[in-house]
Amino acid sequence: MRRTPAELLASWLRRQLPSPAVAWLEQTIANLREANSDRPLYLALGSVARRLGKEPLQLQAIDVSEAEAARHGWRPQHWSTDAAARVLLLLSDEVAPERFAARLDIVCKAAEMRELIAYYQGLPLYPDPARLVSLAADGIRTNMAAVFSAIAHDNPYPAEFFAELQWNQMVLKALFIGVPLHPIKGLDARANGQLARMLIDYARERTAAHRPVSPELWRCVGRFLDETTLDDVVPRLASDNIWEQRAAALALRDCPLPEAAILLERTPALVAELKAGTLSWDTFEPPLP
Repeated sequence: MRRTPAELLASWLRRQLPSPAVAWLEQTIANLREANSDRPLYLALGSVARRLGKEPLQLQAIDVSEAEAARHGWRPQHWSTDAAARVLLLLSDEVAPERFAARLDIVCKAAEMRELIAYYQGLPLYPDPARLVSLAADGIRTNMAAVFSAIAHDNPYPAEFFAELQWNQMVLKALFIGVPLHPIKGLDARANGQLARMLIDYARERTAAHRPVSPELWRCVGRFLDETTLDDVVPRLASDNIWEQRAAALALRDCPLPEAAILLERTPALVAELKAGTLSWDTFEPPLP
């Protein structure tokens, strides 16, 4: 029988934590289910790190498979024990979605960085997740890379629930604060013309100021290149940076214009990589500029 995310979190923590920590966690969950106010929950969330520690969550291949079965796109491989426990505590006391959303808003407003990371990692697991879009959109406004990445990276929530404007702002913000784009789930499926225009404007500003541009930017642009923007990509084929060359080649391959294919043929080594499948966006993970 397929287990729920809460059941999986509880089993992983029981397996990894020492007996006193497990006893505290299980008793706390039992107490929360009997509580007639939210205060015990808030106190418990604040005690998690001290009671359970902050070790990485130790998962096996079967655990990862069960996580995917429990919630498509859920990737807890980089979670910590305190993050897992915080999300478990939130899920353990079953309340109406509107009350859950109010609770989450309160704990996020009072949270320190590590707590925020946990709460945002849990977004795809919460009841009625569409109700939490505003909270998640507020979260991506942060300049703290770790907090931003908890929402944007290895998290199916933004691709499933963000409106186009929110999605576009998230991708652009990733470039602004210097985090990679490839861990963003749904990056290719959610690419759109407005985002491409925003990214080209950003690239032009950076180039004019003699500042580096992440080669990953062109992943969201290639399909939307036209006669007015093709020249933004072509010079990068001759760049001294091999990652820029490869990104330009991938963008030109994606471009529907016939002249893009003609330009690409001028770089036979890159064309050979494309044909061999050794160059693709799926494996494109350049170092940050």
